[in-house]
Amino acid sequence: MTRLAAYTILRSGSTTPLRDVDRMGDSLDVDARDRGLLRRIVGTEVRRRATLRAIVHAVAPALKSVEMMTHLHVALAQALFLDRIPPHAVLSECSEAVRTTLGPSKVRIAREFLKSIYERIENAQSGDPRRDLVGRNLSFREPVFRDPAAHPLLWAEEALSMPAPMLKRWIARHGEQRALALARLALDESPLSIRVVRGERAEVASELAALGVTAREGLHARILVAPSSAAELVTSSAAFTEGRITIQGESALRAAEALQAQAGEELLDLCAAPGGKTAVLRASGARVVACDSSATRLERVTSTLARLQLAEGVELHATEFGEALGARTFDGVLVDAPCSNTGVLAQRPEARWRFGPASRAELAQVQTRLIDRAAELVRPGGRMVWSTCSLEPEENRRLVDAFLARNTHWTLAEDCESLPEVELTQERGGGPVDGGYFARLVRR
Repeated sequence: MTRLAAYTILRSGSTTPLRDVDRMGDSLDVDARDRGLLRRIVGTEVRRRATLRAIVHAVAPALKSVEMMTHLHVALAQALFLDRIPPHAVLSECSEAVRTTLGPSKVRIAREFLKSIYERIENAQSGDPRRDLVGRNLSFREPVFRDPAAHPLLWAEEALSMPAPMLKRWIARHGEQRALALARLALDESPLSIRVVRGERAEVASELAALGVTAREGLHARILVAPSSAAELVTSSAAFTEGRITIQGESALRAAEALQAQAGEELLDLCAAPGGKTAVLRASGARVVACDSSATRLERVTSTLARLQLAEGVELHATEFGEALGARTFDGVLVDAPCSNTGVLAQRPEARWRFGPASRAELAQVQTRLIDRAAELVRPGGRMVWSTCSLEPEENRRLVDAFLARNTHWTLAEDCESLPEVELTQERGGGPVDGGYFARLVRR
């Protein structure tokens, strides 16, 4: 059932496959163990999609069926990137899924392909980037990827599963070494970033340690970083259910703090879901209005605030661009804008596959309208924070500069770009696990 569910989600062409895991898990009443496996299969396929495509093409270049390719991607995700799944289980489950969806006559194709894969792989790295699986102690006996010496961007697209146009942009801004490091980070699920809402960080770390969760300190004084495998233990802990901790990236937290909320102020969170930044604003003692585009998205805000015991004093509105607010104004407005998500590709791996000129143009229209509308809602002397989880300058500083050019009564007080960084170093500690940008603007 789990492998067939993975096929169904991936074959649907959904733009939010990992959210679909939860929806399908609820509808089929899938237990926690199988739901975890389903999430790992779907997440691995999305993160490694270009790599899987290159392997299929190298082994079976004549294969054209999208349905069969999807089945093979699911099987390869298990065979090459998930531990403790023996070959006979992969063969059996894939055969049954193919039989159910494509008919008995197609089973032989899938089985022969997978048998060929197992014959071609070795349990060691070869040192040849055309043969080695990045991040795994596995290699192929023959090359399956492009030669990086001749085609570096195409090799990276296949071996690192990062679209070449995106990587090219990163190389231009950050250099090749950092760009490739960002691509490698996005191959795996990111560590869990935990914000300590109430209590001392060291005490929370000890409480989690008693549950078997090893959490290290992040750069921010309220952040702990734990392995992604500990997610279920963390979210079922007393600290989480009692609202003493929550899941929030360090860059996201700093963006909310950049509004410098004060007790007694009236603040607006214009794109509030899932509610983590709204909670930061409310905890200051300010009165907060939280808006998002639909009642469904606001339900996530309501749930977050209730768990963190911060719902009182927050006014909710389901409205796009704050239209329902009319001419109301606020001391401060936070805009956590829809964006390309390129700073959080480890958490939202599907975003890399929708990145392109059309999506960027659509986002630019929405973002320009959002920042202009937010400015209308700020009182004279007030401030606005523009925030994204993107690394792209046209969504960040360039957009802010364009806003300032057409609004001369606004000034830039501060801005900051953060790249995702999960390496633990003696000098810096570890974190953030999320990349992003914020700018604080002041209305004169």
